[in-house]
Amino acid sequence: MFTIPGPGKYVREEALLNEVGTYVRGFGRSALMIGGQTALSVVQASVNASLDKEGIENLGFVWYGGECSWSKVAELRSIVQEKKPEVLVAVGGGKAIDTVKAVAFAENLPLLAIPTIAATCAPATPIAIMYDDEGTFIEISHRSKAPNVVLVDTNVIAAAPYRFLAAGIGDTLAKWFESSVSVQKSKPTALNQSAVRLAEGLYRLLLEKGPSAIETIKHGNVDQAVNDVIDSIILISGSVSGYGGDDCRTAAAHAIYSGLTIFPEVHDTYHGEIVAFGILSQLVLEGKSEETIRELISFYQKVELPYTLEDMAITELSQEDWDRLGVVTVGIEDMDNMPFEVTPEMVVQAIQGADQIGRKVKYQ
Repeated sequence: MFTIPGPGKYVREEALLNEVGTYVRGFGRSALMIGGQTALSVVQASVNASLDKEGIENLGFVWYGGECSWSKVAELRSIVQEKKPEVLVAVGGGKAIDTVKAVAFAENLPLLAIPTIAATCAPATPIAIMYDDEGTFIEISHRSKAPNVVLVDTNVIAAAPYRFLAAGIGDTLAKWFESSVSVQKSKPTALNQSAVRLAEGLYRLLLEKGPSAIETIKHGNVDQAVNDVIDSIILISGSVSGYGGDDCRTAAAHAIYSGLTIFPEVHDTYHGEIVAFGILSQLVLEGKSEETIRELISFYQKVELPYTLEDMAITELSQEDWDRLGVVTVGIEDMDNMPFEVTPEMVVQAIQGADQIGRKVKYQ
C-alpha cells in the first residue's frame, strides 16, 4: 500500500513571492515558469527579482496554452526539452497548475507551484484533470506530479477577484458530500475514515468562516478566516484525496460538473461554481429532502455560489441536449463512485430537480 497525501511542503505567507528564489535553489540552479497569462504578469516582477537575488538562471515565462489538454502538455514538453530547466514553476489556477504537473511528471523534474487564486485543490494533489482543446472534460490522469513545494502568497490571493475564493469554497464543500458517499463502497480503513472525517471538518469550517472570508477578501484584506479558508481549499481539501485515495474520490457532483462542460455557455463559470450546483443535484439524486437542499442554498447565497442553471448561463436546453447530458454524465468515471447505479434518466431528473428548487428559492 502507498499513498501520496499531498505536496512535499506547503508555505502560506504575505509577500512570499519575494522568497521564490530561495525555494527554487533547494532543487536546482535554473527555472522555467509556466502558467496563465494574467497569473504570470502578476508574479513576474517579484519572481525575476528573487531569482536574480539567489543567482538562479531565469529561463523565462511561458503561457501554458489555455487548456489542460494533452496537446498543450506535448507542446510544453518540447519547450522544456529545448530550454533544459532544472526546476519547473507552475503559476496560476487549477488548469495551469495541472498542466505543468503533467509536464513535470513526464519530464521527471522538480516542481514548485504558485497558485495565484484559491479556487481548487489542484496545487496540492498528484492528479491532473484533463480536457480537450475546447474545454470539455476527458479524464482524471495519474500521469501528474504532486508539487515538491506549494507557495501561497496571501497578498496575491487577496488581490484576485473574490469570485475565485467563492468557487474554491464550492469545490471544497464537495469533498464532504462526495467522499461520504464514495467511501460506502469500500472497506473501512484508518485512511479512508480519517479522510471522511477531515472532509466533514472542512464542510463545517466553511459554513462557519466562508461568508466572513468572502466579505473580507472583497475589500482586498486578509484575516484569519481568509487564511483558514485558503488553507482549506488548497491544502486540506487535497489531503482528503491524498488520504482517502480511490475510496474517497469525487462522485456525482463532479460527474455532473463534467457533463455540464459539454455546453459552451458554462465555460465562463468557474469549476467550483459548477461543482456547487452539482452538489445540489447529487443531493436530489440521493433523495435528500427539499429542506436540506434549501439550507445549503441559503449558504450559497451568502458566498455567491450558483444554485440554478440560469446562474451558469444555461437558459434553454432541448430534449436532445438533456438526453446527451444524461448519457455523457453517467459515462464520467466519477459517477461510478456513487453507492448505487445511476442512469441517464436519473441524472436529468436530479439536475432538473435541483434547478427547480433553486428557482423556487430565487423567484418565490
